[in-house]
Amino acid sequence: MRSTFFLYGLLPQAGIAWPRAVGPPKQQDSNLVQQRTDSFQNPVVYEDFADNDVSVGPDGLYYFSASNMHYSPGAPILRSGDLVNWELIGHSVPSLDFGEKYNLTNGHAYRGGTWASTMRYRESAKLWYWIGCVDFWYTYIYTAKDVTGPWTRAAVLPGGTCYYDCGLLIDDDDTMYVVYGATDVSVAQLSEDGLSQVQTKGILSASDVGKDGIEGNRMYKKDGFYYILNDHPGDITYIWKSESPWGPYESKLLVDFVKSPVPNGGAPHQGSLIQASTGDWYYMSFTWAYPAGRMPVLAPIGWGDDGFPYFVPDEAGGWGSSYPAVLPAKSVAEWTGTDMFDGESLGPDWEWNHNPDETKYSVRDQGLTLSTATVTTDLFSARNTLTHRIHGEFPVGTLKVDFSDMADGDRFGLAAFRDRTAYIGIHREGAEYTLSVMHNITQEESAWNTTSEGTVVATVTDIPAEKAIWLRASLDARASGSYAANFSYSTDGQEFIQIGKPYTMWTNWAYFMGYRFGIFNYATKELGGSVRVLSFTSA
Repeated sequence: MRSTFFLYGLLPQAGIAWPRAVGPPKQQDSNLVQQRTDSFQNPVVYEDFADNDVSVGPDGLYYFSASNMHYSPGAPILRSGDLVNWELIGHSVPSLDFGEKYNLTNGHAYRGGTWASTMRYRESAKLWYWIGCVDFWYTYIYTAKDVTGPWTRAAVLPGGTCYYDCGLLIDDDDTMYVVYGATDVSVAQLSEDGLSQVQTKGILSASDVGKDGIEGNRMYKKDGFYYILNDHPGDITYIWKSESPWGPYESKLLVDFVKSPVPNGGAPHQGSLIQASTGDWYYMSFTWAYPAGRMPVLAPIGWGDDGFPYFVPDEAGGWGSSYPAVLPAKSVAEWTGTDMFDGESLGPDWEWNHNPDETKYSVRDQGLTLSTATVTTDLFSARNTLTHRIHGEFPVGTLKVDFSDMADGDRFGLAAFRDRTAYIGIHREGAEYTLSVMHNITQEESAWNTTSEGTVVATVTDIPAEKAIWLRASLDARASGSYAANFSYSTDGQEFIQIGKPYTMWTNWAYFMGYRFGIFNYATKELGGSVRVLSFTSA
């Protein structure tokens, strides 16, 4: 498991430039950490956690369900005691059991999977519910007695019943409603057990506010009124109010193309409303800030005499980079640290690119063994690529690997992984081992087929005889930065030597997910080889 450290408040890393010999960032100044006790900084997590659905659990803590699309397990869950300091605790969807393509065995499911779903605790049943539409056709319902699991699939609604961009409301009388839809929005009433649909009705449309599209639906109840939160993609948040879940609804703007608190980030416009234990209300949205991804940002809201909420901007009228603290800060595990793989399973901060072949990896004896699972020359077709979110403005990932059991033709490495990927890794051909930097492994942006398997831009043939090496990827993940990915290696874990020119990471939105560190091992000739990951450090 990951080594953990504890602090009060999490801060974005300071803006620093990496020299040729790449090292991890220095510890934050303790005074800066202390300041977080009376204010907080946006983004509240400098990581890719989009499409948030935030609610209060039975323990009074706050729970955040997010999207992770084709990564497995699906639907990550975060927890917080103060709405600012969050920790990743699990997933609602243990495996993407949605067809062969999610295994990379009969096609692929890039940009499919879990997105814009909903999660709530139902007191009467003592159950957590997760509801989401997959592949625009089936709606899946998973339940768990404990939010950390085990989660099990409880129901699949009939084909064609897609709760697109949905939000679950459990009413005062325990009736369960789901708001969903794009452009035309409906509300469905669920059965008593919450596992089937009783009725559904269209209740509003984008044309009602003069727009061509609307999505990102959430549903709430306050002071006897029903509220629907949704957005016009890219710019505007709407709030709708009615005396009945079935309407009619009147609308009002909540946020209109507000400036992001992240330099060069997109306007926050979709997310969740949350009432803190103080009685105050907040809007958790996210900003599009590639190459890092879509990162959660928090702002206070108030309520007007007309019964509608209003947004509280900063002095310049934008989404504030800082606001007064919501609650006293609660300690959580740091997002960065070193995983020595000293348990018997992977922690929740690890997600596979599609479902893994579980016979081809193991966690035991102080290490992670990755056996080759696919014969291919295409990284995007290789099973068992293990990913880890990048954290902060200047994330650094460092991998220590024993590669003495590589087979002829095998390739392993550490990638800056997305639809346009670069990596540093070892290629074996016969008795020759070559340390290589690859650039421009590329997918096209419609069917997500591979259009380039990449180009070798630098090599080193002086490989350690003991077949152990440290690989490092150092990124400028700022939306206002250089987007540079630099790769380096070390034979002693102390001095790192950069090889190859910087790779410019891709910042288009179409893939939705941000860059990740990716650890891969695949065969180009035949299966049978393996590598042993001894540690991974995220800094």
